[in-house]
Amino acid sequence: MIGFEWIIAFLLLGAAVGFMAGLLGIGGGGIMVPVLTSIFLAQGIPVEQVVHMALGTSMASIVTTSFASMQAHHKRGAVQWNIVKMMASGVILGTFGATFLASSMKSSQLAIFFAVFMAYVSIQMAIDKKPKPSRELVGNKALFGGGMFIGIISALVSIGGGSLTVPFLVWQNIDLKKAIATSAAIGFPLSIAGTVGYMVNGMIHSGGSTDMVLGFVYIPGVILISVVSYFTAPFGAKMAHTLPVGKLKKIFALLLMSLSIKMLTSVL
Repeated sequence: MIGFEWIIAFLLLGAAVGFMAGLLGIGGGGIMVPVLTSIFLAQGIPVEQVVHMALGTSMASIVTTSFASMQAHHKRGAVQWNIVKMMASGVILGTFGATFLASSMKSSQLAIFFAVFMAYVSIQMAIDKKPKPSRELVGNKALFGGGMFIGIISALVSIGGGSLTVPFLVWQNIDLKKAIATSAAIGFPLSIAGTVGYMVNGMIHSGGSTDMVLGFVYIPGVILISVVSYFTAPFGAKMAHTLPVGKLKKIFALLLMSLSIKMLTSVL
């Protein structure tokens, strides 16, 4: 049985993840992976598997919120489905394939990669620099390749791909709001492919599943985080119209950096 203190921890994490996703328009992997790493270490998960468990559980927790986000943007007619169709296959292939790479890496290697990538995301968020539109939409092969690259990186750091997909689309003269909406739609198949990949690889490396754990996915954590984040995300989106989002992004960037450093020191 999962302890009461861990139930509270997962619920609070879900509330924070959902609120921040709605408020700042970013996925929860940046928060979830470092926090889940600390939780799993405290629960006695071996350090050799702790980051893999955090990545898998985080990815599975993104499925619900990414689906809700995709639906909301679709209702507003902002999703560019022609782009989604071209990128989705590359995203699925890249994400699923990269889970095999992640499973062969040590926790320390994954933690270093995660920290470096989050440092990049934090700096981009702090300076709020957006790419200048410089060209027309690339061809189908380039969209497929871009999707595959985004999928690979997203699987290794357990994000929905927004921090990569949005700049990639804006660079091609896609309107920012449409780029965000399209990125949300791409994030749904990405999260499913990543979840399945981490489940499969976890079962391969551990010889099967155990109580409440399926591969590298901790089921109670996924359920608790997903349920709460589903309800707090709309609240965060509502507050985005009243709170100073610009200042909050800079504060959140520091939080991401701090969490990444803490994760790095806990597994090295």
